[in-house]
Parts: sequence; structure tokens; C-alpha cells
Amino acid sequence: MNTTFIEHISHAFKLPLSNPVLVFSLILFIILLTPLLLSRIKIPAIIGLIISGIVIGPYGLNILSKNSAIDLFSTIGLLYIMFIAGLELELDEFKKRKYKSLGFAFYTFAIPISIGFPVCYYLLGYPLNTSLLTASMFATHTLVAYPIVSKFGIAKNEAVAIAVGGTILTDTVVLIILAVIMGSENGGLTSQFWVRLITSLAIFTAIMFLVIPRISKWFFTKLESEKSSHYVFVLSVVFFAAFLAEMAGIEPIIGAFVAGLALNRLIPHSSALMNRIEFVGNAIFIPFFLISVGMYVDVRVLLGGPQALIVAAVLTFVAVFSKGVAAFFTQQTYGYSKDQGLLIFGLSSAHAAATLAIILVGYRAGILDENILNGTIVLILFTCIISSFYTQKAAQRIILHEDEEAESVNVDSKAESILIPLANFKNMESMLDLAVLLKDKKSSEPIHLLSVVPNNQDAELNLKKARKELSESARYASASDTAIEVFATIDHNIPSGIIRASKEKDVSIIMTGWPHKLRFIDKFLGDKTDAIIDDTDKNLFICHITRPLVSHGRVILVCPPYAEYEAEFEIWLSKITRLSKELSLSIDVFCNEGTEADIRNYMHRQKLSNTISFAFMKGLQDIGQLAEEIKATDILAVVCARKGAVSYQTSFEHIQKQLERLFPETTRIMIYPGTTSEVSNINEIEI
Repeated sequence: MNTTFIEHISHAFKLPLSNPVLVFSLILFIILLTPLLLSRIKIPAIIGLIISGIVIGPYGLNILSKNSAIDLFSTIGLLYIMFIAGLELELDEFKKRKYKSLGFAFYTFAIPISIGFPVCYYLLGYPLNTSLLTASMFATHTLVAYPIVSKFGIAKNEAVAIAVGGTILTDTVVLIILAVIMGSENGGLTSQFWVRLITSLAIFTAIMFLVIPRISKWFFTKLESEKSSHYVFVLSVVFFAAFLAEMAGIEPIIGAFVAGLALNRLIPHSSALMNRIEFVGNAIFIPFFLISVGMYVDVRVLLGGPQALIVAAVLTFVAVFSKGVAAFFTQQTYGYSKDQGLLIFGLSSAHAAATLAIILVGYRAGILDENILNGTIVLILFTCIISSFYTQKAAQRIILHEDEEAESVNVDSKAESILIPLANFKNMESMLDLAVLLKDKKSSEPIHLLSVVPNNQDAELNLKKARKELSESARYASASDTAIEVFATIDHNIPSGIIRASKEKDVSIIMTGWPHKLRFIDKFLGDKTDAIIDDTDKNLFICHITRPLVSHGRVILVCPPYAEYEAEFEIWLSKITRLSKELSLSIDVFCNEGTEADIRNYMHRQKLSNTISFAFMKGLQDIGQLAEEIKATDILAVVCARKGAVSYQTSFEHIQKQLERLFPETTRIMIYPGTTSEVSNINEIEI
């Protein structure tokens, strides 16, 4: 019995491990412990994961072997990196700077090939196709260090945008070169080959950018409440896109990136769905990929003779040097800072996925020899380490610089805080989704959810019910990784309870639902909105959301004359621009010349890249003229003012009913700017 048990244990721990549960447990422990241990000595966790792969891999202690399960998780991790890169790419920024991405793509493609080809052909003495394929390998790079950029929150930096865009462009060209070289080796560079390649790429592009976005929009709209299904749907799109890319004759990583671009406008960066995507990827799949990269590395190749050592050293030097030159040229050409140039080098210097694919395909086809294969494995190890170090170093410097700038601009600004009074909990999810998108990500203040219960004989029972409902709301909000504080209170008058709570919590913004037509005390607080408008000096957003936020097409902003002279002008304007940025929507502004000038000035000072256009409007009394132009898929934001304010008009008294009548199916937001500070430039108003 004991012998059988010992044999059972010894079989389970026989190297390499084959028990899938034990293998998975070991990898999870590595993913868990590596960042914790290396953070103490300030080494990027990415390096630790790659080194862990070397140690436990077949060329290290042989604890794990490259099997189908690890290959599957590794593939998922690589696709995840490319997908998130496409998803987080700021499309408006990329469009405005597409020529810079093309410039970087040219540098990071042409320079490595220009240096690498003569080195391989003349110095190492390899044949033409071998030299060309090896040189093209130098031009590729993998965004191994992208999780570092995402972690530091600088994914929207212009340097990151052009590095990501350039990565895709150059990798696509290199992988097409691979297909051409393989075709030439097999005698297949015929007109039929070119027609098939171009046709398949055209079909792939049409499916990804014409069909997938429409299906996704329909899915997110029709199944709005099925949050878990959204994540499964997104994964399905990613892997389907990767498969289509493979069928089109390019690498699956290109398909995953294109899937990110296709879904970019439908998944807001601050949404619960985006949080789920990043969490699962960063916790499981991406670390799996990094560990698997290490498992390819065989450090013993350095002991295989002088030729192997020379080839490995030359390949590594050329790879790092050529990417450094490309990054330097990009920095000098577009006037980037040294930190941005360093960041571009860090992101573009890692060779992993595409490099490995090219070398393995070339090796199996007999184009490349064992020395190049082994030298490339060493190259992957060193470039991933270099990439991680320099990306983290550059990211830390950029964050430090941005924080210093933010402090100099916002010395007197207080932490933003949002209060959402709830009574109709059916509107809870849409109101929370909007609040999460509007919230300043640098503010540590939570979103406050409030329920005011009338002080009557059922007050205690209603208070318990309200607390239970609020707890459900907090659970929903937690999916977006947003801090939430819930509290319920009793008051004789609901508006006074809300106003009192806003003062106690020192909130800067109150978000309420749209007033109901029926005036019952136990209905939503909308029937008491007038009291909140008159008796509070906070920024007030009164919202009527008719459809999922991601299904809207643009933001319409209507401003009265002199709106720019209100004390909290920049507060509500920052919320509108943030909403536009999160949903990737353009802003159409209707205002007079003075307001337009101040909005443009604000956009310039804040370095905002929102797509914005202006049209003249004399005042809100002319809003009926927009009835034919505004669609049901628009978000209509109308800026109002309290009595006594600089921009107040008598037409505001009936604006709510007018908006309901003119735009019944449109998402509407009435904005009442706060009056917490004095207007400094009131004397500048020209009457």
C-alpha cells in the first residue's frame, strides 16, 4: 500500500511535470510570487517571468516542457497583448499623427534591414534569402513591455501611440516579406500568389471594419444586461479575427490587433468591460506568454563553439543598435523629449513573437541554420530584458513630469467628488456607467450613492430596503474598479436631504435622473429637481439616458451666451470632453463667438485632441432649430444657468419640457454650472 502511494507521488512529480493541475498551479505560483519578490530589488516583473521560464523550461531544470496546453495559453497571451494595444490606442490621436506613425514605421523597418542585411550577407557570409530573412527579423518587434505602459497609465501618450502604430505597420510588412520569401523558395511567386494574397487581405479588412463593428454594436445594445456575455463575445471576436488573419496569409497577432481597433469605439477605457479585459489578461494570459518566451531560451548555445557565440553576439548587437538608431531618428524628426525617445526605444526593442515566428518558419524550411536559430533565442532574452528596463525607466520619468505639470496647473483644485441620489434603482446602472466615464481618474474620492427616505411611519423599513438596493449598486460599480461609497438617510424633505448630504461629503458634482411627469413623493427625486437647482451651488447634471452609452454616435453641446463667464465653466467642459474621449465621439458645439473662443482656448491649454466643430447659435431660445439635425443616437448636452447667474435666460424656465417635446428619444443632459467661486472677468462682458 505504502509502495503504491509512493509510486503514485513519484509519478506525479516526475520531470517534466505532466499533471495539468500541478502544471497550472506551478505557473500560477510563479505569476504570483515573481512580481512580489522582484519589486523589492526594483526589477520589472516581466524580466522575472521570462527568467522563470528559462529556469523551469526544457533547457533549464526541465520542470515543464513545451506542450499543447502551454502553447495554447501562450498564444492567448500574445493575442491579448496585441488586442489590448489596439483597444487602448487613441484613435483620434493616431489619425492626427498617422504620418508620424508612418515615419516611425519607416525608420524602425528600413534602418534595421539596412544594417542587418550587409552584416548577414558580407560579415557572416550567409546567402541572399537567408540574409534577407534574418535582416527582416531585425525590423520586427513585439510589445512585450506594453503592460508596463498600461500599468503606469501612459498608454495615451503620443510616443506610445506612434510606437504601437509603427509596430503593426512594420510587423505586417515583415510578415508579408516572409510569405514572399517562402513563396520564392517554393517557386510560388506567380500572379496567382499575389492575387490570392491581396484578395484575402481585402476580405479580411472588410469583415473586421465593416461587419464586426455592426454586429458588436447590435450585441452590446440588445444584451445590455448580460455583462458576462459581453466579455465572452469580445474574446470570440479576438480569436475569430486571429483565425481570419491566418487564413488571409498573415500572422494571427495582426488579426488580434485589428480586433482591438474594430472594438475600440465600443469599449470605453473606464468601463467595467475594459476592466475585466485588462484584469484577466494581466493576471493570467500575458504572464503565461512571458513565461513561455523564457522556455524557448537555451543559454547553453553560448557554449556551443565560437561560431554560435559570434552569431548570437552579432545578432543581438545589430537588433539593439538598429532599434536605438530608429528611435533616435524618430525623436529628432518629430521633436520628442528624451524620455519619449527612450520610451519608443523601450517599446520597439523587444524581439519575441513575430521574430520567433519568422525564424522558426525559416529554420523549418531550411533557409536558416541552427546558429541563427540559437542566436535568435539569445537575442530574444537580451532584448526583452533591455526593453523592460528602458520602458519602465522612461514611463517613470514621463509620469513624474506629467505629475509636476498637473500640480503646477491645478495647485488650488480640490479632489473631484460625485454624488448620485437614487430612488428609482432601475436607472442605477446607466447612471453609474455615466458617472464612471465622467469621473476624474486622478481623484481618489469615491462616487457617493445616496438614497433619501421620507420620514414617515415606514421610514425604518424603507431605510433597510434602500440600503439593500444601494449594496447591489456598489456591487455593480465594483466591476469597473471604481471606489463607491453608499449611504441612506432619513429626511422630511428629499431635496433638503440631498443638499445636506452634498455639503457633508463636500461633493463637486451632483448627478440626478430626469424629472418625472408624475408628482408623487415616493417617486424618483426628479419632481423635486427645481428645489435642488435653486438651493444648491454645486455643479448639477440632470440626465435622461435612452440607450447604452457605447451605442451613441456623437455629442451635441448647446451653450447659452456668456456661458464661459460662469465660475465652473471649465469643470463641466472637462466632463463633456472626457465623455467624448471615453466614447470616442466627436463634439458638435452650438454657441456664439465668445464661447467658441474660450472653448478653443481651453482645448489648447489642456492639449486635448477631441474632434470638435462649432456652429453659431444666438441663444437657447433657438434650440428648436436643431430638431431636424439632432438624432436619437446623439447625446444632447444643454448648458443652463441658475437665476442670477451671468448666462441666465428666461427661456431656461421651460427648457426641460422643451427638450422632452423636441427630443423624446435622445439621451439628454441638462448642466447647471456650480456657483462656488466669484466670476473674475465679469467686467469684460460686452453687452
